[in-house]
Amino acid sequence: MVPNDVIIVQETEIRVTERNGEDYISLTDMCKAFGDGDQLIKNWLQNKNTIEFLQVWEEINNPNFNLVELHQIKNNIGLNRFVMSVKKWSATNAIGLIAKTGRYGSGTYAHKDIALEFGSWLSPEFKLYLIKEFQRLKQKEAQENKTEWNVKRILSKANYRIHTDAIQAHLIPRLLNSTQPIFVYSAEADILNQAMFGLTAKQWREQNPTLKGNIRDYASVEQLTVLAALESQNALLIEQGVSQKERLTILNRLAIQQMQSLLKSKSLEPLKDKPLLIEDGE
Repeated sequence: MVPNDVIIVQETEIRVTERNGEDYISLTDMCKAFGDGDQLIKNWLQNKNTIEFLQVWEEINNPNFNLVELHQIKNNIGLNRFVMSVKKWSATNAIGLIAKTGRYGSGTYAHKDIALEFGSWLSPEFKLYLIKEFQRLKQKEAQENKTEWNVKRILSKANYRIHTDAIQAHLIPRLLNSTQPIFVYSAEADILNQAMFGLTAKQWREQNPTLKGNIRDYASVEQLTVLAALESQNALLIEQGVSQKERLTILNRLAIQQMQSLLKSKSLEPLKDKPLLIEDGE
């Protein structure tokens, strides 16, 4: 990890560090305004919904995620004798939630996606201020480095204007039909990718060998918004025992419906032509 930056959220200093090119936020610092940090983090991890969220995140971002260890944890969650911890979660080879030791910067850190979810659990108001200050930090870095930083991965629930009908048509997911081969994938992330984009992560990489990152790095805010909804719906369908093949069909139709609705939404109009960052000279 690289040295920490610090943001101040409601008079609380919160460290932000970088690991493998990704931003991680200190959950330990986030807890300072709410009481016993270690206990709060344990309570959050003890929640089944938290484990479901962490599972989906790891499946999307971590090809080495250990599903065997995950199932052992899920079998024990909720039992009085079982106390969940960051250390136990690390047995899954997780990369989204880490414990950092040492004289400086020790504590529990989480990828920004997960930190924002934790912020919602602590306080919706606190989460909004956290987003604001984190965005301010990234905008400052962008101006200093003269690079463009896109906040769409942080504000994935926001609605932004799609400027042309051609782009709108391109973003609407393609309906999967009965004659198209549908494969059962072990990674739930690929079910979501195929429902939304019509491709698995591997297929996208094969078709775009010169592009860095993954398929979701090139998604629009609208697509990321729908993906967030698909993740929640997929978790519900899994609990209901719906097969992967059936879930793929359901999620694909849902993606089409939600993208069409979102692109027609009047709530997009006020944001027309508004840039995310102040450009040089303004």
